Amino acid sequence: MTEKQKERVALDPTVLAVIANRVDAILREMTNTLLRSGRSAILTTARDFSCSIVTGDNRLLATAEGLPVHIFGSHLQTETMMKLHQDIAPGDAFLHNDPYSGNTHAADHTILVPVFVGDKHMFTAVAKAHQADIGNSQPSTYMPTAKDVYEEGALIFPATRVQRNYSDIDDIIRLCRLRIRVPDQWYGDYLATLGSARIGERRLIELVEKYGQETIEAFVEEWFDYSERRIAHALKGFKSGTYSASTAHDPLPGIVEESIPINITATVDAEGGHIEIDLRDNIDCLEAGINLSRATSVNSTVTGIFNVLDADIPHNHGTIRRIKVLLRENCIVGYPIHPTSCSMATSNVADRLINVTQSALSQATEFGVAEGGASLGAGTAVIAGKDKRRGNTPFVNQLVVTAMGGAASAMADGWLTMGVPVTGGLLLRDSVEIDELKYPIIIDKIVAVADSGGAGKYRGGASTRIEYGPRFADMSVAVMADSKINPARGARGGLPGRPHYIALRDNRTNEESEIGSFGVFNVGVHQRIVGIDAGGGGFGNPWERDPARVLEDVLEGWVTLECASNVYGVAFSGSGDKIAVDDQQTELLRRQLASA
Repeated sequence: MTEKQKERVALDPTVLAVIANRVDAILREMTNTLLRSGRSAILTTARDFSCSIVTGDNRLLATAEGLPVHIFGSHLQTETMMKLHQDIAPGDAFLHNDPYSGNTHAADHTILVPVFVGDKHMFTAVAKAHQADIGNSQPSTYMPTAKDVYEEGALIFPATRVQRNYSDIDDIIRLCRLRIRVPDQWYGDYLATLGSARIGERRLIELVEKYGQETIEAFVEEWFDYSERRIAHALKGFKSGTYSASTAHDPLPGIVEESIPINITATVDAEGGHIEIDLRDNIDCLEAGINLSRATSVNSTVTGIFNVLDADIPHNHGTIRRIKVLLRENCIVGYPIHPTSCSMATSNVADRLINVTQSALSQATEFGVAEGGASLGAGTAVIAGKDKRRGNTPFVNQLVVTAMGGAASAMADGWLTMGVPVTGGLLLRDSVEIDELKYPIIIDKIVAVADSGGAGKYRGGASTRIEYGPRFADMSVAVMADSKINPARGARGGLPGRPHYIALRDNRTNEESEIGSFGVFNVGVHQRIVGIDAGGGGFGNPWERDPARVLEDVLEGWVTLECASNVYGVAFSGSGDKIAVDDQQTELLRRQLASA
């Protein structure tokens, strides 16, 4: 025991647990505040926002149900706030969306509220919310082909003070309202995010007043130590060694004509309870918007690690200090130099980095994970136009109305509504009814696609097909879909998931024409955009899947009879909903598959 530990207040384990749960309750209250008071559908139905709490000395304390891509870099943002402002005081609030100084990407507007108890800055309440519009040159917060931040056009705020003495600094508000296409929607979301952080401030002060500053400071240190012990113990179940893996992002037409490789080397010290991830063996940043920021390079790696660990290990500074991530400057999965664009740093390459991290570590543990579907296609597109119902006012919003097949693991089938890997299953799917009320669109169909999840002993999550379009006037639809050329890979003999598909259909002729994976497309009132997102990869050999589960898949529509026979090696007797597994013929089919 160190001298510092000896000097701490003795903390009963029950008190430790009670305070830990109280901190999580504060985060959930922050989350509910933002969810119920936000303006845009991307916040109020999809819940594309996250809350976290950081200590006054910039250590991540708690994350509750925050999206992994948002919260693991929160401390980088508070470090910037502390570095740039020497006069931080109660009543301050800061707007931070600068990807060059700790934020994820420019679309994630983060409100930082320093929490003072007396004269001491004890915590910072952090609320990060994805915006529908941020002043980009195109009506989208994702610009994969932007050569630099100037072509991207986003307003950048490097921990800029937006409140003093609990009052707005109006210059900043005016600036945003003049540059953002949907100013009232943005301002409503700003107030919701600010309110969330202020709730966190109020509740944290109450927490310290109830237990005393000395007890809360002791809790912080003991909570970190407990969390560190948990991850160290979990890593003892791994096999020590160095493990490498690679994957690839689809080409970017006109920028990169070949698949973009993503490489990782993981070194596990099981006995010592440490893990090191080396990302330096990757290409330099591209003149495009898919480069990762420092925050997303780190948080995507950390997410991939947590995906193969016990789910209830706390996600905070204590666990993260057992993880070392090696980055280099000007690397696509490192950290960019201004004005390199990283408009899409929270998707695409970030999803690939999570996938390849968990693939590498699957070699070191029995709990392996395949790749998840990663495809910001038609169902997660950014729609924009003019709403004739509301005086021709502009609208911009990102939809989240498809599922994206989750990765299969060594224990379970892929999660149907996992979403892209960076969201960790915490992004909600839109309410169709609310989307149609808020925006002048009509959604005709959302249906699961058979045989789209990668086959395996455990099956990848299925794709979904969506069809939608404008009601009254043309609108633009921005898509930025990966996983057509390089679908989600399976693991340990599992097969890849289905590639994505995007097309425009003419409702008068019913003709469907496939369009590109990247771009902003005009959709007319007589057209529909049609999309199938990417399926998740399977885990283990398909002919090892329990025949009873294959039968259930067939009856539920996840797998066709043809796929059940040709891929899973399962034969049936009977017909319709009266079919049953033919054990003898199944054994014969599987022997043939295994020897092929």
